[in-house]
Amino acid sequence: MEGHTPEPGEGLEAADILASTRTLVDPELRRAIDTLPGSLRRVARYHFGWERADGTPSAGSAGKAIRPALVLTAARALGGEPAGAVRAAAAVELVHNFTLLHDDVLDRDTTRRHRPTAWTVFGEADAILAGDALQALAQRMLAEDPHPGAPAASARLAACVMELCAGQHADCALERRGPDEVTLDECLAMAEAKTGALLGCACALGAVYAGAGLDEVDSLDGFGREAGLAFQLIDDVIGIWGDPGHTGKPTGADLAARKKSLPVVAALASGTPAAAELAELYDSPPGGPGSALDAERAARAVESAGGRDWAQVYAADRMSRAVGQLAGAVPDLEAAGGLLTLAEFVTRRTH
Repeated sequence: MEGHTPEPGEGLEAADILASTRTLVDPELRRAIDTLPGSLRRVARYHFGWERADGTPSAGSAGKAIRPALVLTAARALGGEPAGAVRAAAAVELVHNFTLLHDDVLDRDTTRRHRPTAWTVFGEADAILAGDALQALAQRMLAEDPHPGAPAASARLAACVMELCAGQHADCALERRGPDEVTLDECLAMAEAKTGALLGCACALGAVYAGAGLDEVDSLDGFGREAGLAFQLIDDVIGIWGDPGHTGKPTGADLAARKKSLPVVAALASGTPAAAELAELYDSPPGGPGSALDAERAARAVESAGGRDWAQVYAADRMSRAVGQLAGAVPDLEAAGGLLTLAEFVTRRTH
């Protein structure tokens, strides 16, 4: 009808769902971040792309808003009002950005969203503390939300943060081990904790805010987890072969740092000559002379050993499982169209 603004999940393309989510959630995020103490607020506003390092306004990217979109779209799929779940969506986005601030420090990443990471601009301590503040802010938003689903949502989000931390700890531990000491099952479990948990939580929070029963909430959590693992698989592929003009990160940065991403571990486990070459490259220290050339050789070895093909096939398998989980909560898949659209978007993207 004339003048109607479509809501997330209302028969839209993924780009429209994400754009409408930003319209709903960004004002809530800005209001929340404006309550932070000045020094932390400055780091957070820079990280979100709203300000430059000197504090002047910027129109930089704040990310795709996939996780808050899942909250709002899940709420709609189960008969709720997306507008009523905006605080929950903002809380999930705050937690996501808490993890990004910390991950950039842990991984020594110097670029995010096409500009220097917060820790390289403000220092490690300020970036870590800003991340801590975002996590606390997320919990406060739910604690102050009068919606009847807020207490259950707060408990789920807190449990998710603990799982995220466990996943990050596992990731760090795996990086300290040799290429022949890491199994694919370990890496898949780590990826589910680091990535799948928050996407699952986002979907579950949307279900909670829609007043769904526990079985439906758990099914939505399962959908998000499966889609999240597919997302991580594709993200790892993009991390090796993606266009830096789109990703905002240098080509081969993960390989140069000898990160044990899923395609790499699958390649290492293939028993092929290319796997042996890759293991030899990964046994050499990162960051030394010729590391850029090593990254190119490593990318070819991963592909020759089948790591790229395995990741793409396994991502499709996890998406099939995700659809099965979704059908358990929303038998009418037409009502779940927005969730399926988002899931397809994150697993078919190229950057």
